[in-house]
Order: sequence, then C-alpha cells, then structure tokens
Amino acid sequence: MKYYADDQATLYLGDALEVLRALPDGSINCCVTSPPYFGLRDYGVAGQIGAEASPAEFVAALVAVFAEVRRVLADDGTLWLNLGDSYASGSSNNGGYSAKSTLAGFTSLSTKGRLANDSTAAHRLDPGVPAKNMLGIPWRAAFALQDDGWILRNDIIWAKPNGMPESVTDRLSTKHEHLFLFAKSRRYWFDLEPIREPHVSEPGREGENCLRGQKAIRPVGPNSGSYSDGGRNPGDVWTIATQPFSEAHFAVFPVEIPRRAIAAGCKPGGVVLDPFSGSGTTGLAAAQ
Repeated sequence: MKYYADDQATLYLGDALEVLRALPDGSINCCVTSPPYFGLRDYGVAGQIGAEASPAEFVAALVAVFAEVRRVLADDGTLWLNLGDSYASGSSNNGGYSAKSTLAGFTSLSTKGRLANDSTAAHRLDPGVPAKNMLGIPWRAAFALQDDGWILRNDIIWAKPNGMPESVTDRLSTKHEHLFLFAKSRRYWFDLEPIREPHVSEPGREGENCLRGQKAIRPVGPNSGSYSDGGRNPGDVWTIATQPFSEAHFAVFPVEIPRRAIAAGCKPGGVVLDPFSGSGTTGLAAAQ
C-alpha cells in the first residue's frame, strides 16, 4: 500500500514482493511496516510469509522483500520495521516444533478457524532449537538486513504499559516489541523536531525557559549536548499503549507508532509505503 501526504492513497492488492517489483526506483520516501510474525498465523495462502519451515527461511523471505523496498526507496529514505518474537513451544506431529507468540492474548487462527499450532503450516515449523527457546526473530532479521546492505540506526523499544498478562510462570511476561530504524544511505532524511518531548525539570535546576507549562533544564558541561527550546530527544524507548481497532485483525499496532515514524522519517509531501498494510494503520497515520 502506498500513501501520499496529501491524503491520497493508492492500494495495491497482491503478493508484496511481486507488487514491489512493479514499482519504480526511488519512488518512495519512507517505509513503515510490520510483517507477519514467524509461525503465528496461518492465512491459508500458499507461499505466505510467516509460515516458512524455519526462522532462517522466514528471514530470507523478509530480506527478499526489503531488498525491493530498498530499490524503490529514495536515497535519503528510511525504513521503520516493527517485528515481534516467537518461542519454540513444543513438538509437533511431524517431529518439528510449532511457534508461540511473545504477544500475550493473541489468538492465532487459520482461515478454517483452527489454532495456528494445529494448522498444517505450524506443524512443519522447525526452529532448530529445543522447545521453550525464544527464537530471537527480530534480531535475526535485523542482522540479515544489515548484511544485505541496510544501515541499522536504531532499535526502538515499544514499551506497552497496558500489555496483556501472560499465564507463564517460568519466565517474565513480554511487555515490549522492537521497531528498527534502517537507512538506505549514510545521509538520510530525519527531522527530530516533530517528535521532541517536553524537557523534564528537577527541583533547584529549573531554567528560565518554559515549555508547555513546564520549566526546562538547560544542559551544562562539555558533554551535555545541545539544548532545544522545542523539547528533548524522545530516546529509543517509546511507551505507547496498545489500542483496539474496530473490525481489524488482532495484530494492529497503535497509530502513534507510524505517526512518529512518518513525522521524523518522511520529508513533507513525501510518499509512505507499507508493503504489509493489514488494516491500514500506517495509511491513517500518513493522512494525519
């Protein structure tokens, strides 16, 4: 799905890789997307991403898609990739392993209404490690994309203050996901100003400037960095609550995530791409 900042959108229906191959070089300014996670859902479609036999095959499929994303991306473009992890959850009927999401509360259903761990796709998964292992899917993908030529700039942690509880008792529940920022070139479009946060004041250290009703601290010392009246750098931990999305699939990320990514990583009037558009959250953020 390709989105324009002037509220116009073009929707392409088809295989993400095949559609990307038809788009012209350098026609996109920013890509914000969240691919299907490994082994968590059976859409009942041959060749679907996420139903590969192993993490290595899943990552290879993502590398192929994002190689095309890099081609259609402008030289100063950015890629923002949200990806969750999976666990090897136990033996399947054919001696391999199924995968279990780290995203508590998600019910993975095939098109026939079966649990993904009972589906044909899940039964043939083979993570290659003993059951109960976290598979490290986000970082496997990030390193593979880095090896393929992408420049990895940030691992942003999406912290979920309202993350759903998990029933596990032998590990800590998962309350975050990864959002990786990649660049195509060493020099790329990035505007910090739209996503700055209010400075935090401390007793006895208030400055003379006032920001959004709060007194701001001016940094001091040779390594204190530069001061901006517009606010502070928000950092790489974004605390954003999950949000329900009426009549959408279960894996919708809140619109605030692509909104921030687009505000910082897409030049005004640029074109935003989401090759795994799902319910269109990225398009909504682009329109806003």
